[in-house]
Amino acid sequence: MIIRCRPRWIKRTYALVLAALIPVLVYVMASGVSMEQAGSMLFDHSDAALMLLRAQLGDLWEEDGDYPRAAVLIFSQSPLLAALKQTPLQRTEEQDEPPSKQEEQRETETPVEELPQQPQQPLVILDNGVSARTLVPSSEYGYVVAGDVYVDNRSDKQFDSTLFHTTHSVSFSQTDEPQVLIVHTHGSEAYTMPPGQSYIATGEFRTEDESCSVVRVGDEIAAVLEASGIRVLHDKTLHDHPRYSGAYERSLDTVERYLARYPSIVLVLDIHRDAISDADGTVYKLISGVAGVNTAQMCFVVGTDGGGLSHPYWQDNLRLAAAVQQTLCRQYPTLMRPITVRNSRYNQHVSVGALLVEVGAAGNSPQEAIFSARLLGEAILETLNINESVLPQEAGG
Repeated sequence: MIIRCRPRWIKRTYALVLAALIPVLVYVMASGVSMEQAGSMLFDHSDAALMLLRAQLGDLWEEDGDYPRAAVLIFSQSPLLAALKQTPLQRTEEQDEPPSKQEEQRETETPVEELPQQPQQPLVILDNGVSARTLVPSSEYGYVVAGDVYVDNRSDKQFDSTLFHTTHSVSFSQTDEPQVLIVHTHGSEAYTMPPGQSYIATGEFRTEDESCSVVRVGDEIAAVLEASGIRVLHDKTLHDHPRYSGAYERSLDTVERYLARYPSIVLVLDIHRDAISDADGTVYKLISGVAGVNTAQMCFVVGTDGGGLSHPYWQDNLRLAAAVQQTLCRQYPTLMRPITVRNSRYNQHVSVGALLVEVGAAGNSPQEAIFSARLLGEAILETLNINESVLPQEAGG
């Protein structure tokens, strides 16, 4: 008997042909297209393998245009993850650029429910080893005093305590629209970490790490306000990085774009931190002993038109700052340093209700500043819901 063996190259050819035909047959059976269409799509398409998986997953793939393909494959293999897939993604941060008309129309037709953020509990405040100071006025000399509030007037504008007999004009309303905007002109301003903790510095007490900077403080204020139903927009742009010069011009552009897009905004907070040191350059942190824990002292800085630039809102903004500070002083007498009034506007001329607040100093730890942010958020809620003047209205005034 003669057995004839076919050359090895013929066997390899058959194997290659079958390897090429099997994907086509699988795709034809899964999708219902013709052999010619399947072959064209598979061999001409760079994602042939993904198309086969698409045929296997069926409708699951089609519904997940917002998910990466790898995520779709994972969802398909787990009933639990497939169930979680049905939860809509939430946007936690507004974009700088105004939306297109198509995006605005889509948002109007299908509004997305925004869940309030919750402050992190509990907050552990670790000592960072920096020497502490508590700055409080020892007398009323050199200050304008209204109630429990001390005002350090370093501007060319003249005023006395009668300015605070009238209430400010800012209050929250019942609306689902944004009412608070938080920005950071100097967003890279950082704090001093406890031993064993650190961040990548971009300058002296500056970083892009949001968990160690004033951006984290802004997060906490936003969380307190949103937990009470006030919608907050927190812009985390670092207007001072990589270039410090011109930061106020850049943050002004940001604020004006938000105000133009959201006329419902009644409060604009520019969150900073101070820097305190002695003549030898020793850095200090500013501390108030609130509820038995070290809490960073805070300070409102209010701009005026004393420098010659228009600022029609400075008196009302000063009343608002004093009202919030009075609310805090009732419970925490040493938490706030005197309000500082200056000639510069600090972008507060953009609207009524624009405030700059320094939360702690470079020597404070992030946790000390975060605890203060919670108290500030609570005071803002109370003040803007009650809307009372710092001093009672005088009879006949």
